[in-house]
Amino acid sequence: MNTAAINSYSAEILRGLGAISDNEASLARVAKYVRRVVKEQEKDSTLMTEEEFFARVEKAEKQIADGKGITFANLDDMNQWLNSL
Repeated sequence: MNTAAINSYSAEILRGLGAISDNEASLARVAKYVRRVVKEQEKDSTLMTEEEFFARVEKAEKQIADGKGITFANLDDMNQWLNSL
């Protein structure tokens, strides 16, 4: 979900809360929370579009086909490698 979509959903949520609560202070707290969540989403380097995801998958498949992949003889070796990252 991109930032524009998150902002759109946030606005919709806040409009719905407005129908439930007339308490401006609680609405302000919710708005502040939603803005913080959106900022955190924007900083998340793991977020990517569908096209970016499939491009990375294709790149990884090519690396494996070129013999550049990493293989493990057993689960312990794999876990040791993962823990070293």
